[in-house]
Amino acid sequence: MTLSNLFVDISLLKTNPDFRRVLIARTISLMALGLLSVAVPLQVYALTGSSLQVGVAAACDGVGMFLGLLLGGVLADRMDRRRLILFARSVCGLGFLGLAANAALPSPSLPAIYALSFWDGFFGAIGVNALLAAMPHLVGRANLVQARALGMLSMRVATILSPALGGLLIAGLGVGWVYLLTALGTGLTVLTLLGLPRMMPPGEAGENPLRAMAQAFAFLFGHKVILSVVALGCLSTVTTSIRILFPALVEEVFGGGAFETGLMYSAVPIGATLGAALSGWAARLERPGLAMGGACMGAFACVAVIGAAGSLYVALPLLVLFGYATSIASLLEYSMVQGHTPDRLLGRVNSLWTAQDVFGDSAGTVGMGLLATLLSPAVGILALGLGALALAAAVTATATTMRGAPMSDPALEGTG
Repeated sequence: MTLSNLFVDISLLKTNPDFRRVLIARTISLMALGLLSVAVPLQVYALTGSSLQVGVAAACDGVGMFLGLLLGGVLADRMDRRRLILFARSVCGLGFLGLAANAALPSPSLPAIYALSFWDGFFGAIGVNALLAAMPHLVGRANLVQARALGMLSMRVATILSPALGGLLIAGLGVGWVYLLTALGTGLTVLTLLGLPRMMPPGEAGENPLRAMAQAFAFLFGHKVILSVVALGCLSTVTTSIRILFPALVEEVFGGGAFETGLMYSAVPIGATLGAALSGWAARLERPGLAMGGACMGAFACVAVIGAAGSLYVALPLLVLFGYATSIASLLEYSMVQGHTPDRLLGRVNSLWTAQDVFGDSAGTVGMGLLATLLSPAVGILALGLGALALAAAVTATATTMRGAPMSDPALEGTG
């Protein structure tokens, strides 16, 4: 393997103007949302002095996102996906303006922040889902791995830079101006995406929404390849919940403080960024399902060793490896779900596997907190790692269809 084959292929940016628009808009959007991810918690905490209220605001956003994904899946399979993307992003921008107006009041309203957090989570999820469903049409199924890797790379860069920038802007300008900048960034994404082509799915417009979702559930649970990769993806999402135990692990096991905790939180994004940048080889895999199983098992083995090692110097490189492996697994999961789903079902199937990501993370953080309370942070992490490793090995060993499947269904080539 040559060095050029190791790095992500950027040729799609040169040859596909529609993908270029999407990547630019997505990067701007992620930078804007990174500002928001700092502004809302800081404002809520400043108003209430309560971490619980900060959690409530985050929960409102999460509930809105979950519901938006489910509705967005149905809409993306019966409406012009271009129009749906533009509508959702525009409505999100109105929500950010609402947050700015609320922040300008002498006494900002906490219920308004909760409501607007739900609003932005709901409509943001509708737009994201429509964009996911549009990608096979925009880039072709053969280029999904390359497109996803470039998207993941831009996402990692944006999410690393924007929270720090948000803190600086809030300190210098105030939270209201940061909300306005977020709205401005959203407006720029809408302008950038105006050049996308019309993308009307081949679905049945008059179909009952509940029956439409039932079809997606039936397809997901009846498709051996997609069901297996989504099961592995769910395990991967749950294991990321170890992050909530980093402060306790540092204090109780490693004997460190805030600096060491920060290093642990930084290690996983560093590994994930490397995974996106050094993923050129993934597009050429003949058996991507087997590779995904291996990546997941490697990630879960890292988790188990972190729980057993008792050393920060062992944990940090393992967290980088964990970030790298989960990034590769996520890339392969996305590409195989997209590549094996017919266009008429893309919106709904994307909504289901993305919603399980949201649910898996929430369930994992609650379960990890409970497990650590019953045992200890280190033993809880060890138990999670070993349990996930055993389940991933079982799924990979029994899912013979997934192990031999190509990145995309040959019968669907040329339909996206």
